[in-house]
Amino acid sequence: MTNKPIIEFKNVSFRYDSEDETLLPLAVKDVNLTIRQGELVAVLGHNGSGKSTLAKLSNAILLPAEGQVLVNGMDSQDEALEYDIRKTVGVVFQNPDNQIVASIVEEDVAFGPENLGVPPAEIRKRVDDALRAVNMYDYRHHEPHKLSGGQKQRVAIAGIIAMLTACIVFDEPTAMLDPSGRKEVMQTIQKLNREMGKTVVYITHFMDEAVEADRIVVMDDGKILFDGTPREVFARAGELKAVGLDVPVSAELAGLLKADGVELPNDVLTVSEFVSAFQKAALK
Repeated sequence: MTNKPIIEFKNVSFRYDSEDETLLPLAVKDVNLTIRQGELVAVLGHNGSGKSTLAKLSNAILLPAEGQVLVNGMDSQDEALEYDIRKTVGVVFQNPDNQIVASIVEEDVAFGPENLGVPPAEIRKRVDDALRAVNMYDYRHHEPHKLSGGQKQRVAIAGIIAMLTACIVFDEPTAMLDPSGRKEVMQTIQKLNREMGKTVVYITHFMDEAVEADRIVVMDDGKILFDGTPREVFARAGELKAVGLDVPVSAELAGLLKADGVELPNDVLTVSEFVSAFQKAALK
């Protein structure tokens, strides 16, 4: 991981337009946030907290009303740089059906590189490499609408990989999936970050997914409430619950047992940590 910023929000505010011209409240309020190359950053917050707006601001789908969004130093307000910004940061949304545009898997993955003007031989290589990266190469000739939710989402991810973006922003990509599909997509995201070196911003409702991140950013009412490591953030269980969020199941269970007098550490996050700590407590 380098220290070089890939996405920078500098005093960014954004307001959606209303249909009847009434002034809507700010969806994002004076946000300052830096995402550095190679990081895996989870973004948490209840509905309406500004998470999805943040995702769309990150690659010029939306433009700030105030402040500045920089992508590798490029200002998202500069229309001439929009193409380069979207080559740097790709966004995967929660409903893969809204991102799949072709009737054959490999044609869908090729769509982005084709629009970038990539030569056919290079497109072929990128498509094959991207499908292998998400374990969907054997499905390259299948029809996307016949795939499972998790498989469709992995095809959508392959389409972003094929564009060779340095950073991928995931906007609740597992929200519509069953547990099996969620697991498939999370494994893919971890592989992108840990093995392929992609910078990943991961917006989620699931606390147990956020545990895997390097950093967690918590949003509430359009503002950043917390920004720290998973241990630092989830140690503030009371404050998280006050804004409608939870803590990982293992941390919740450890807290309940501690309240009953079981000697467990304060920073249990994962299932393996819980099992290990509980076994030690049982031997005392």
